[in-house]
Amino acid sequence: MLRILVADDHSIVREGLKRIVDDTDDIVVAGEASDGDRALGEALNNDYDAILLDISMPGRGWLDIVREIRDKKPKLPILILSMHPEEQYARRAFGAGASGYVTKGTSPDELIAAIRKISSGGRYVSPSLAEKLAGYLQIDAEQRLHDTLSDREYEVMLMMASGKTLKEIARELSVSIKTVSTYRSRILMKMGMERNAELIRYAERHQLVV
Repeated sequence: MLRILVADDHSIVREGLKRIVDDTDDIVVAGEASDGDRALGEALNNDYDAILLDISMPGRGWLDIVREIRDKKPKLPILILSMHPEEQYARRAFGAGASGYVTKGTSPDELIAAIRKISSGGRYVSPSLAEKLAGYLQIDAEQRLHDTLSDREYEVMLMMASGKTLKEIARELSVSIKTVSTYRSRILMKMGMERNAELIRYAERHQLVV
């Protein structure tokens, strides 16, 4: 029986995932977490065969969670759950050490297949994601200024581009407004921009925000 940890800040999503898993005879939801800090604690202090990790939870950032788990429990597979299109986060997720990436629009059968595959030591990439990742190799790097950003800067950039205020970003990432302001300055400098409006237009042009 595969024991999995479901980490998502929405109880209705966790319940939905449990119902999907209940229809199988080889997978069980053995733990839940509603924020990043609890997710990391659960993963490190208990025995699981896989983790389903949402990327938009309060508390510890998802990339930090993936990296720390990969450092301390390198054999524990992580399947990223996201409401965002695959191409926005998938490359960074795999770069940090995730074993798979699915959107919340994924069918139950595909989700179960993904859990089973990563639990057996494989990686899960949907056909659509594989095609998009291949497409990125054909894009001129100079046209992708956001690739110059660190993972945390990229995360903050997407939040800014989606219209969140510095205060909202600080609260979601559990950091000070001053820290977020520093990130904003670095992002604009690296991308050669002066105002948030330019950043928003760039993100929309490159389809980085929904």
